[in-house]
Amino acid sequence: MAKVNNLKEKWDFLITSLTEQFSDGEELNIDGVIYLIGVQELGQGQRKFKKDEKVNLMHIAICKLLEPYGYYEFDYFDDDGWPHYKTLTELPNLKPGEQTVLMKEAIVTYFEAIDFFK
Repeated sequence: MAKVNNLKEKWDFLITSLTEQFSDGEELNIDGVIYLIGVQELGQGQRKFKKDEKVNLMHIAICKLLEPYGYYEFDYFDDDGWPHYKTLTELPNLKPGEQTVLMKEAIVTYFEAIDFFK
């Protein structure tokens, strides 16, 4: 893989790669990536999830993604193996564009930590 340096390049590479791996042709969006991270963090493999479980998966992913920023901290796994986080700091009020940038940065950081870009 060619070395990617900036957020936009890494994001574009990530979306292309994950779309090829996990989508039926439709490009993944940020919510799709967050969902995949939630499935990964749950660690129970790919299966059919109920609607409320999908919401919970996205919550798990957001907590995991924002943990390095000091907003959340892992607390425990429940009896069903679902991770739970506690809030350390309330999220700031961000404009929608700022929220998107924060989440993209957090997602890229998550994938950097697992050597996705190497």
